[in-house]
Amino acid sequence: MNNVIKNIVERRSIKKYKSDMVPTELIDEVLKAGTYAPSGMNRQSPIIIAITNKEVRDKLSKLNAKIMGVDIDPFYGASVVIVVLADKSVPTYIYDGSLVMENMMLAASSLGLGSCWIHRAKEEFETEEGKEILKSLGITGDYEGIGNCILGYPDMKAKEKPRKDNYIYKID
Repeated sequence: MNNVIKNIVERRSIKKYKSDMVPTELIDEVLKAGTYAPSGMNRQSPIIIAITNKEVRDKLSKLNAKIMGVDIDPFYGASVVIVVLADKSVPTYIYDGSLVMENMMLAASSLGLGSCWIHRAKEEFETEEGKEILKSLGITGDYEGIGNCILGYPDMKAKEKPRKDNYIYKID
C-alpha cells in the first residue's frame, strides 16, 4: 500500500490530547495542505482561521459547548483549533470547505498529529461572539462556518472501526 493510501486508511479522529502546543512549523504545514484542497471551479471559497491563543481557543470552546447544551470542552483538550469557513455566494462552498477539512486532517495524521472534525462552527459564527472574532480579523462577507479542525498530540490510541458491508457497489 502506498504512503498516501496508508495515511488515509490509518487516520483516526482523536478525542483526547496532551497539553503540549504544536510547533508553528507543523501547524503551517497543515494549513498549507488545506489551501491545496480542490474547490468548485477553483473559486477557493473557504477561509481558514488558526487559533493557538489559549484565551480565544477557550472562548470558542465555551461557545461550542453552549450551543451543544453541555458544560465540557468539545475540543477534547487540543491546543490548536483551526476554523474553516466558506463564502456562501459560491454554490459549492460546503463541499469546498469540507475538502479543506479533510486535507488538513490527513496532513495532521501524516505529521504524527491527532485531529478531529468538531461540528457547530456554523452556529458559532452566527453568534455575536463569533461575528466579533471575524470582525477583529477584518473578515467581511457572507461566510458560513463549515467545521473546527482540532489539532494536537494524541493522548489516546484510537481503534480502527470496521467498515460496513454494503459500502461499495460495482457496475462492471
